Amino acid sequence: MTQFKESSVEVANDTEREWNLPDLLAHRQWVRREWPFPYIVAQNVFKAEFYQELDAQFRDLERTNPEMFRRDMKGYDASATELSHHCDGPLSVFASRSWHDMLAKIWGVQATGDVAASLHHHEPGGASGWPHNDLANGWYPDRELKPDEVQLSNSAEVNYYHGRVKPETPARETVRAVALLYYLGNPEWQPGDGGETGLFTTFSGAGQGPAVVVPPINNSLVMFECTPFSWHAFQTNRTPRNSLVWWLHRTKEDAVARWGEQSIVYW
Repeated sequence: MTQFKESSVEVANDTEREWNLPDLLAHRQWVRREWPFPYIVAQNVFKAEFYQELDAQFRDLERTNPEMFRRDMKGYDASATELSHHCDGPLSVFASRSWHDMLAKIWGVQATGDVAASLHHHEPGGASGWPHNDLANGWYPDRELKPDEVQLSNSAEVNYYHGRVKPETPARETVRAVALLYYLGNPEWQPGDGGETGLFTTFSGAGQGPAVVVPPINNSLVMFECTPFSWHAFQTNRTPRNSLVWWLHRTKEDAVARWGEQSIVYW
């Protein structure tokens, strides 16, 4: 049956620039599944020693910046902080061109080098979200990037949702191409703890529940191309749930050519 079809995905290559990803990744094959829409899951993403560094930085942020993780996201029962404020340690691997290029290659996306990434925290009892597909636009400063550079979203110059903040800073509109959730800093997960990422067959599938759930197991990930059919949502939790949420982008022209203007969700 097609809903159980799986294939393996090779990760990393020999062209890493800022980070030597083959030395950090656990060198396991990531698994691609095709139902309810194409997505990839992986456990033990990084070697244990590097995961401990990521976990330590995240927990240090929780301890030293308690105000950072209050529920303050409109329409979303969680809190978040932009990765751009925390690129002084191992978490900066997610802001590297090597990580960007690896995921773009896996999905065959002509990516722009623009990345939106945040650390998310859900307190116990967070409300389940409604299915959404992440096929949304995002704005960045309109400048040419170096081959080894990525541009993180940063609202000081250009608001990711609405465009330029400073009149002198030109902005370009992009569209989300790939979404990734990486789980870290969580209690050991057990069935019944909730906090999974639910994958749905349709937008209206919330009433019937997700077709697939991906548990928030530390050092694991789920990712998918953002399409009109990539319906997903957070599932209510009994224990704290932490993750890094990350988006790769493509040009708006590419997105419109592939999916049509009417498929893009505008803020």
